[in-house]
Amino acid sequence: MDALFQALLLQSGYNAALVAVGATFLGIAAGSVGTFMFLRKRALVSDAVAHATLPGVGLAFIIMVLLGGDGRNLAGLLIGSALSSLLGLFLIEWIVRRTRLYEDSAIGAVLSVFFGFGIVLLTVIQTMSAGRQAGLQSFLLGSTAGMLFVDAVIIAVGGVVALGLIFLLRRPMTVVAFDADFAASSGLNVRRTDLLMMGLVMAVTVIGLKLVGLILIVALLIIPPVTGRFWTERTDRLMLIAGGTGGLAGYVGASLSAAYPALPTGPVIVLLCFGMFAVSLLLAPQRGVLAALLRRRRFQIRVHYRQGLLALARGEPIYDRLTISVLKKDGLIRADGVATEAGRAQAAKALRDETRWDIARQIHQDEALSARYDGLTQIEDVLTLDEIAEIDRRIGPPVGVPA
Repeated sequence: MDALFQALLLQSGYNAALVAVGATFLGIAAGSVGTFMFLRKRALVSDAVAHATLPGVGLAFIIMVLLGGDGRNLAGLLIGSALSSLLGLFLIEWIVRRTRLYEDSAIGAVLSVFFGFGIVLLTVIQTMSAGRQAGLQSFLLGSTAGMLFVDAVIIAVGGVVALGLIFLLRRPMTVVAFDADFAASSGLNVRRTDLLMMGLVMAVTVIGLKLVGLILIVALLIIPPVTGRFWTERTDRLMLIAGGTGGLAGYVGASLSAAYPALPTGPVIVLLCFGMFAVSLLLAPQRGVLAALLRRRRFQIRVHYRQGLLALARGEPIYDRLTISVLKKDGLIRADGVATEAGRAQAAKALRDETRWDIARQIHQDEALSARYDGLTQIEDVLTLDEIAEIDRRIGPPVGVPA
């Protein structure tokens, strides 16, 4: 645990601290830009972008080796991956615009072809004398082992730059993500904004290759926004929560990897993201599973309460255990099932409210008014006191419930 605390306090060495900072900025940027892809319903594009980087990594390595340079230079590999993913993006757009194929089909084609080509290149590189120790497999799942100082700097600076661009472009991307037609009518260039959005996804993907890997970077782009969606309805808050989720997962994941070197950085970061998603799925106050179960339970109790009162008013026997339990808890029936004085009063009111609703629908003949009656809504919440008094005048005096 001491090693973990030291890593969390950035005391595990300069390089480890820089990796943690870079992972934090990368997580914030990935969660933020992933928010717009999630709202635009184009999450699969990020998967295609990630897989399209692999051929660029392989070709960049081969070219740098043939030119007599170090094929493992991270800057050169990232440039190659960026060009490759950019080509993949343009191919997807070209297929969608020039053919009858839908976007998901174009994404599937580009993703599979580019990834397959990348695997072939990695296999070829393994046969090269300079490629046996290249370590390019780390770009699949990410790895900080053997990461140089300059590599950590590139990741940290790249994350900051990507985050700055997201902040500057957040407003047009928000409009396009919610309503592309409205954005076009407002004078926004939707195609250009979409390309900028995908370009930011590409930038985050390329930056995160060494840290998280091309397979897992998709999770870092998608899981934080999905997690944030459980907690808010507003875009600005969603972007903050998604960025915070990604940043926290990046920081803690990099710290765990620094404290326990046997733990791979990328998978740990993704697992932390999933952990926060699982907590949100269960405990979010409005959209969480627990909140939904509680709402369902409260609705059930209201239904049984209402049906129990009507059964008391009509002198019908009550057999349902939950109905009996609800009425007993509120002191409306005794242990032997006989209605108390308060129970008879409430039952009489429930039966009278049923009659009131029937008269109200006859008087108003309003579909909107009828739609508001679900058998559970109090009539005082819909009609005014004068309207209720007029209905009572038509019904006549209330009839008591037999003991």
